[in-house]
Amino acid sequence: MEEQTWIKKAKSYIGLKEIKGDADAPEIVQFWKDIKNSGLKDDETPWCAGFVGACLEQVGIKSTRSASSQSYLNWGEVLAKPIMGCIVVFKRDGGGHVGFVIGKDQNGNIMVLGGNQADAVNIKPFKTNRIVGFRWPLGVKKPIEISLKLASSDGKLSINEA
Repeated sequence: MEEQTWIKKAKSYIGLKEIKGDADAPEIVQFWKDIKNSGLKDDETPWCAGFVGACLEQVGIKSTRSASSQSYLNWGEVLAKPIMGCIVVFKRDGGGHVGFVIGKDQNGNIMVLGGNQADAVNIKPFKTNRIVGFRWPLGVKKPIEISLKLASSDGKLSINEA
């Protein structure tokens, strides 16, 4: 199965981190520009939706252009279950989170490639009971193979997406 263009783009950012203090990571500031959100100019604002949106926009797919993770619940095609490369929306205390599904781990957790996961772009396992929706870009053909592949995981669940 060939990897989606937005997943290739997202993977190119793995390792990108926020800069603590007054300085800002220029790549994260660029995410806000990519989603046409000129009101945000820093890496301290929760940026998971900026990351997802920028990865989509950079490959020619219009995102929600919102800084809200929950905006993706009203975007694209609703999926009843996850497929490789789809967008997953989560709930959490005090807000939400959004990222890309890239598999499942040995414990049945969903593996998510996302931004602002412990202040960085990385792949982390998430409990499935936090999921509130899956989405796929409108007009983009879904992969034939829809079952999730097993991905390696350290088993340490993501708990910091703020």
